[in-house]
Amino acid sequence: MTREEKSIAIEDLTAQLAGTNIIYVSDISGLDAEATSNLRRACFKAGIKLEVVKNTLLAKAMEASDNDYGDLPSVLTGNSAIFISDVANAPGKVIKDFRKKAAKPLLKGAYINSEIYIGDDQLDALATIKSKEELIGELIGLLQSPAQRIISALQNQFSGEETEA
Repeated sequence: MTREEKSIAIEDLTAQLAGTNIIYVSDISGLDAEATSNLRRACFKAGIKLEVVKNTLLAKAMEASDNDYGDLPSVLTGNSAIFISDVANAPGKVIKDFRKKAAKPLLKGAYINSEIYIGDDQLDALATIKSKEELIGELIGLLQSPAQRIISALQNQFSGEETEA
């Protein structure tokens, strides 16, 4: 890879990093062609972009980015692939589900909304993070609950008065 090609690759990675707040870094080495194809298909269905990257180029892109990736560049050893998503728990769920059939991908680390997660032991926690939509839905449900109780109580009160008359 020439210096110019590396520069273009770093610019592309920097632009990808700037466009998202959710990045998982994993090791998918050792997966055969069929397993890799299945992983890519699962990622596509979940709206996740999967890309194998060179560690040095990704580290330079993280350095050039406006985001603070903290210790995440320290996990960039061996083979690395990045999962880019709009939903915080989607890559975690795909990796966890895929690991039911294979030993990899192994989670090296993740950057989710300015939070850094390092190590494969974080996978369970990341797979269960609630998405923004799930949190909003829960909040709306909680806000509607008291109003629904009041309406129900009023309806019961009025229906009780009608039977007495």
